[in-house]
Amino acid sequence: MSTTRIGLDQLPADTLSAVERYTGPLLTAVEATEGFNSEIAVRAASAAGAWHIKGLRTDHPRAWTQHREATVAPFLDGLAPALSWRVEVGGWDLLGFEVLDGRHADYSPGSPDLPEVAALLRRLGETRCPGIELRRAEQRLESYAVHADDLRFFAGERLLHTDLNNANVLVDRDGRAWLVDWAWATRGAGWLDAGYWVIWLIACGNSPVSAERWASEVPAWRGAPVEGVTAFAAANRNLWDEISTADPVPWTLRLAAAAAAWHDHRATSC
Repeated sequence: MSTTRIGLDQLPADTLSAVERYTGPLLTAVEATEGFNSEIAVRAASAAGAWHIKGLRTDHPRAWTQHREATVAPFLDGLAPALSWRVEVGGWDLLGFEVLDGRHADYSPGSPDLPEVAALLRRLGETRCPGIELRRAEQRLESYAVHADDLRFFAGERLLHTDLNNANVLVDRDGRAWLVDWAWATRGAGWLDAGYWVIWLIACGNSPVSAERWASEVPAWRGAPVEGVTAFAAANRNLWDEISTADPVPWTLRLAAAAAAWHDHRATSC
């Protein structure tokens, strides 16, 4: 569900003052056009630099996402824009990330961004999972797995992003891909992020066969158990059926259709 946005000028004076202790007086603040899980989501600039600022009230039901992002950020060198500062003042929790000049990745068939996203997932696969509190993949999928025994396929000790929405992948001016929005960072089997990518690739027009071919560019995927991948497809079909039923808007229905297409492909060909 989306969250109502407000501008920086609507923050309490002590909160904005705390931000400007890091930034200096802010000169501009432009609201982000993608993602609606934050009450504050702006690109702000001062004479000292520029930051992507995202935030929630500390009593917001999703306030935990701010803590998760702040906790995992120090371990994401080479994967995500750096976290420059955090402010928890006046009932608000705000994160200031370095600004990455880039664009959202294009997942359409034949896009030149696809090899770069595969390279990004390879880098993530080489990143050690930090010893911080993270939810486990088998816990997150427990309600959606067809069989309880399927959960063993999802367990592991790798760091996962789990939200491979193309709006969460930024491609910089040099063509390098970066992952943003780590609120759903998870510990689990190393091949799962490639599986999450498959669903988004299908939603963006790729066939299940082509999407899995791109996933195979990620080494962990090539070692995934066939029955585990099929179980993951089934669980995600159930997940997106639930999401799209509760919130039947175009993008959730598109993801539900993509997850169903992938599961049907797995059920008939694997």
